Amino acid sequence: MSTDLPAEPAKVSGRTDVRAALLGGKTFRSLSEQTLSPKEEKFERARQSLGFFLAPAVAIMFALLPVPMDRTQQLLAAVLLGVIILWICEPVPIPVGGLLGVSAVVILGVAPASEVLAPFGSTTIFTFIGAFILAQAMLKHGIAQRLAFAVLSVPGVAKSTYRVIVAFGVITCLLSAFVSNTATVAMLMPTALGILAVIGQLMQDRGIVRADFDPLRLRVGAALMLMLAYGASVGGLLTPVGSPPNLIGRGLIEEATGERISFAEWTATAAPLCLAMFLVLALIMFLLNRPEVRQIEGVEEYIRGQKAAQGRMSRAEINTLIAFGVTVTLWLLPAFVSLAAGADSELYLFLDDRLDEGIVAVLGASLLFILPTNWKERRATLTWSDAAKIDWGTIILFGTGIIFGSLLAATGLAETIGTAASQNLPVTNVLAITAFATALAILISETTSNTASAAVVVPIVIPLCTAIGVDPFVPALAATFAASFGFMLPVSTPQNAIVYGSGTVPIIRMIRTGLVFDIIGALLIIAIVPVMVAVTGIGG
Repeated sequence: MSTDLPAEPAKVSGRTDVRAALLGGKTFRSLSEQTLSPKEEKFERARQSLGFFLAPAVAIMFALLPVPMDRTQQLLAAVLLGVIILWICEPVPIPVGGLLGVSAVVILGVAPASEVLAPFGSTTIFTFIGAFILAQAMLKHGIAQRLAFAVLSVPGVAKSTYRVIVAFGVITCLLSAFVSNTATVAMLMPTALGILAVIGQLMQDRGIVRADFDPLRLRVGAALMLMLAYGASVGGLLTPVGSPPNLIGRGLIEEATGERISFAEWTATAAPLCLAMFLVLALIMFLLNRPEVRQIEGVEEYIRGQKAAQGRMSRAEINTLIAFGVTVTLWLLPAFVSLAAGADSELYLFLDDRLDEGIVAVLGASLLFILPTNWKERRATLTWSDAAKIDWGTIILFGTGIIFGSLLAATGLAETIGTAASQNLPVTNVLAITAFATALAILISETTSNTASAAVVVPIVIPLCTAIGVDPFVPALAATFAASFGFMLPVSTPQNAIVYGSGTVPIIRMIRTGLVFDIIGALLIIAIVPVMVAVTGIGG
């Protein structure tokens, strides 16, 4: 990412050409295209260099220490410590760190390869693959932009900066519940910048700002961009496939407790948390980043023009929505049958057994390669080269996370960790552990990926709960949700980095706003998750 502002805005008759400044191609940069400032580059080099030496040093040192535990447990703990350091310092890509750990576990004889690698056949792996392919089709065919212009075209929305910002938050939340948070923000960024350009030009024409003002430093721009980033994090909690930490945390919880969490159960539990956080998000966003102007004109015309340019829905868009609709319907069908006919009915038991979530995901994704956009040319909605672009690294990371979770239980290391933690940490009840788990997950997610945060914290929380005789379900679920709540820094989440790289969000503004949401988010998780688990009966 870059702290450097884009090039000097163009001047027209002594005034800043806002549209050129915002839409000239230098403002929006995808995460892979962003560059680091000298200070950030120096910090990243130091962090990565530290990881190269610290990870093996700590692993070897712990393996040689005379600790009071079984030798197999000690070797697994040594490898885990090294992997966690690799995840935090990132001297190698995070998925590669997990693979190095898995390789070390087998080579050191902790467990045979067939046993270690078995979790890669988990149904959740297939859920990841299917959901990512569906998201790739939505990204390729512009579903996000069409949805955005449809919502913004609702009468009255485009006349107020407040409504526009809230509308973008709603759109982002809805999309990120099913599509990658990063992809959602990347898809909506050009639309948001276009609208910001119109608002900036209007403010200049009205004399609200000086003719030579910097359009990248408007509070309304910061509010709009932060709403995109934070809205994606909040919306990603809504479904199991909304964010990688959800599937990783759910897999670890199911592995430890033996309780299956259905798509519908997760959604019902997360919905009140998402709603509460979004309301707080809108309220605090406007208090901390109050837009310079409330009523706006010209945005409606811009949106109308952009919507007209889209034209009618293409065959590819329709096919993508069909595949997406079939997948979600089959995910939710067992829950609807359960409500109508009861959880003991033969129909529910049949559907619950056959409509495995992972199988449904890959079935829905497969439709994209069957539904044609041009039958004569045998052209399908998606090609395999498109599908190959999905985030395979996250899939690998999930597999390695589940592997370590299984080994923690199989070797007895989880019980050892839990016993030691219960004796040294002032946590003796479910509320205290939930608060501890939430705070730890948010803290780690601020400095490393939220995916790695879930993979690190959940395996710590579960044995801690077991050691003091507390059901681990609520604390582990709280930690899973909290892993997505890194709001303060550009490095906290990819979507934070993207909006920061747009040049519209000063780092101090992001830190100040993000800190407030971190604190409020933690309190909401601690208050809402236990209540909703009790109400929905999830995991029971």
